[in-house]
Amino acid sequence: MFTGIIAKTGKIEKIKKKSGKVYIAIAVAGFLENTKIGDSISCDGVCLTVVKKTENGFEVELMPETLRLTKFADSAVGDLVNLELSMKIGDRLDGHFVAGHIDGVGEIKEILKDGEYASLVIKVPKTLIRYLAHKGSAAVNGVSLTVAGVGEDWFKVCLITHTLEITNLSELKIGGKVNIETDIIARYLEKLLKN
Repeated sequence: MFTGIIAKTGKIEKIKKKSGKVYIAIAVAGFLENTKIGDSISCDGVCLTVVKKTENGFEVELMPETLRLTKFADSAVGDLVNLELSMKIGDRLDGHFVAGHIDGVGEIKEILKDGEYASLVIKVPKTLIRYLAHKGSAAVNGVSLTVAGVGEDWFKVCLITHTLEITNLSELKIGGKVNIETDIIARYLEKLLKN
């Protein structure tokens, strides 16, 4: 479980395929002092397991299902990745509950600049729109954000300067892909109401 408050960005150093599996090595300095093999790390919002610690970072293994459902299928060496360690009991919850289970991939439709601030309009599969509410929460590449508007197949988020400085959201371009996780509470409410 995560909060969507990004601690650091890492850089994809290597992508290797071995026996039908994909391994991604992420370089990040001074981030894993208390992390061990088997721990969970949110990488662009995807809950992944540390399978190896390297001299300057760590390595994760991606299953075919993860590649199918996330933007990692299109990742390249040099890409920045938002990182967050899993929550500990007693930690502050500054963002919202983020499970690290991606609901779908969104596409950047518009980037609106307003001085030092920016807004993103993100096109998403129509199946996700019902889980997005104005002033509700969504995680975009693992970043906890407030939904500032919702349309038929898009939603909008606004970014403060701090978010732009410490996450990879400042690197996005029109047409770029992002991992989307809707609010877990909305999904549970839907299931309860159906039953």
